[in-house]
Amino acid sequence: QVQVVESGGGLVQPGGSLRLSCAASGSIFSINAMGWYRQAPGKQRELVAAFTTRGTTNYADFVKGRFTISRDNAKNTIYLQMNSLKPEDTAVYYCNARLIGTYYPEYDYWGQGTQVTVSS
Repeated sequence: QVQVVESGGGLVQPGGSLRLSCAASGSIFSINAMGWYRQAPGKQRELVAAFTTRGTTNYADFVKGRFTISRDNAKNTIYLQMNSLKPEDTAVYYCNARLIGTYYPEYDYWGQGTQVTVSS
């Protein structure tokens, strides 16, 4: 089995910062891509930032210069440092891991999501 678990969400004032973490664990053979998505009420889930299968990073335009994605390969963990947060960043943030399990073919695994609320 594979688990993807996010942490680090919460309530923050506009202009503030938060750091999200996401760890993949279990019977993992290799991780091909890993990233962050978000979904606000009434909206579709959208990409925030991700490490691609080519090993490059991909950021949504609305977070460029404010958010930074990083990773610790030894821990199968990625992070999202979010600075200069705005009320429109309020959403549930989901972690995605596209990986090959020890006994399973490539598949997209999702975490349960962590709420980020930006409000004064």
